[in-house]
Amino acid sequence: MKHEFVRDWMTRDVITVTPETPLPEAHQIMMNEEIRRLPVVDEAGKLVGIVTLGDVRGAQPSPATSLSIWELNYLLSSLKVSEIMTPDPITLSCEATIGEAARAMLETRVSGLPVVDDQGNLQGIITESDIFSMVVLHEWSDIEEEDEEELEPA
Repeated sequence: MKHEFVRDWMTRDVITVTPETPLPEAHQIMMNEEIRRLPVVDEAGKLVGIVTLGDVRGAQPSPATSLSIWELNYLLSSLKVSEIMTPDPITLSCEATIGEAARAMLETRVSGLPVVDDQGNLQGIITESDIFSMVVLHEWSDIEEEDEEELEPA
């Protein structure tokens, strides 16, 4: 795993939103695409934040609210991603190792990190699922091959 790089395992075709994206639209994208986070980029493609499914759920009103369904829908539709996103999220470079990515996720208790270039432009995203895939498809198959070699008769 020491010699595996983020660039080789990250998702490159990242679905993004802008700070002005209405919150219900961002939520719908997450539901339709079955993803838990959306990088937030400005018009130049620079990463300015990240919004997670947890952020969206946290912005929803309490069941104890006295507002009508129409008032709730109106208020939610007026919220923008910029109002609930995490600005300036922790990022990685394409040259980071998978070990560095896993350590950063563990230490910060997040399940995915945006990958940016030196200018802050979004290049991809690396998630726990990407790392798990790498372990299963690459590292685990190496271990199984070594075990098979040890079991072969001489």
